[in-house]
Amino acid sequence: MFTEHAKVMKALAAAGEIVGRKKLQKMIYIAKKLQFPFYEKFDFHFYGPYSEELTCRVEELCDLGFLHEVKEKKGGYFQYRYTLTEAGKQFLNHYDIKMPHLQECMQDMNEQNSRFLELVSTVLYFEHLTKEEVKEKVFLLKSKQRYTEEEIEQAYAYIEKLRAKVKNEVRA
Repeated sequence: MFTEHAKVMKALAAAGEIVGRKKLQKMIYIAKKLQFPFYEKFDFHFYGPYSEELTCRVEELCDLGFLHEVKEKKGGYFQYRYTLTEAGKQFLNHYDIKMPHLQECMQDMNEQNSRFLELVSTVLYFEHLTKEEVKEKVFLLKSKQRYTEEEIEQAYAYIEKLRAKVKNEVRA
């Protein structure tokens, strides 16, 4: 019944701590695009791919006491930190979720800043287009972020690096 919740918890456990709601959204989306078995539906929003389902799932996990959410004031905005609680770790032990290479991918993504993950997830969202069309989309939809061609190339290289880690061995 809580299998999808457990998958999100496994991703959080693999990352250790995720700072930022946007970062959490992007990391799960990128993992999904790497063929990890996340089934949340994502639509394109202001900050790139976003899942209302994932937001609800995270809120439910916090309400159940499985995730710890810390709200910190950072300048003019609030930032959220997410970690698995002891109860969450115990709950997760009841699920045998096999996601080879998830930990290394989540840790790698967690080391990136959310601005870069926003670009990576945007590139992946439009990956069905040509590289030139993706660049046009990024420059149009993300004009306030002022991404450069070099950053877009770095995003493509990063995607390939993550895909090489996974090596098509991910199974549901």
